[in-house]
Amino acid sequence: MEIEKFTISRDPEWYHAWPDIVLTQDGTLICTFSECTHHHDRKHTRIMLCSSSDRGRSWTPKRPLTEATDGLPGYYNCARIFHLPGGELGVIVDRVPAAGEGGREIDAVNVLYRSADNGRTWRPPEILPLRGIVPDKIHVLENGRWLASAHYRYNGSLSQFLRYSDDGGKTWSGEILVAHDPRYQLCEVSLLPMGGGTVAAFLRENSRLGLDCFKTISHDNGETWGPLTQFPLPGCHRPVSGFLRDGRIFITYRFLHGGGGGSCKQNFFCAVTDRESVLSGERNGAFTRIIPLDYDPAPRADTGYSGWVQFADGEIYIVNYIVDDAADKGQIRGYSFRPEDLVRRG
Repeated sequence: MEIEKFTISRDPEWYHAWPDIVLTQDGTLICTFSECTHHHDRKHTRIMLCSSSDRGRSWTPKRPLTEATDGLPGYYNCARIFHLPGGELGVIVDRVPAAGEGGREIDAVNVLYRSADNGRTWRPPEILPLRGIVPDKIHVLENGRWLASAHYRYNGSLSQFLRYSDDGGKTWSGEILVAHDPRYQLCEVSLLPMGGGTVAAFLRENSRLGLDCFKTISHDNGETWGPLTQFPLPGCHRPVSGFLRDGRIFITYRFLHGGGGGSCKQNFFCAVTDRESVLSGERNGAFTRIIPLDYDPAPRADTGYSGWVQFADGEIYIVNYIVDDAADKGQIRGYSFRPEDLVRRG
């Protein structure tokens, strides 16, 4: 499989990580990502944007969406970018107290930025009632409902929560528990609206044991959720799911196999599956085809949070962060390939 790779943003002064991407109505790609001191040092953070008008082959210099947090009692973490009704774009990002991530995730505040001009300008942020870290994109269902989701520690285990809005984000529902199991650490959901009120939720399991992706399904537009089942994506961290134009389901994710020996954040994978597999109630009823996308050879490897889009002609474009040759400073990288390369036709 032929994969083209492109540098989106790198800076010898700052660590770049946790990107996402959107394709605007005028054909521009916009990538959002975090600029910080280091993955393990958030004294300085800003959410940044850069754009491409040539399908991700070249990119503008980064520009800030948020203020810098130097000297402030908290930091910006993981931003997601997406389409909203009426031609707007949205960015949701968690603002975490200084002692937040890994401890009091429930104290993190999620804020929403909106743009009505394809990302050229952004309105001041709206504070959402959603608590927790690493939010998913806001998804708009067929009936107009908005879904927003994040996770925090609940009764000793990482658990996923959701709120919905039926009036375009003006008011929000009470908190809904999407996934909790005291045996597992469930987080970093990727919601997949499937039509007819059905929404699938793919979840990272964060015990660092290389366990499968977990999945749960709602059949009432996110109000209630079914039992947890394992989905055959071993070691799946930060899944990002969506439909391809041909009806297949595509998922990008970090592969973390677990075990000792230091960092396991070395591999970036994607997978293709189908609607029947996602709706199956059993692991053995699900088909997946797993494809390696990149490997981080750095001594302190760090990779695997991603976003992706598909152009009208079928080309898939993915954004990811990776250390590789950036001297312990994460960089943002783009990947391009054709969907027919996922399965060779005989």
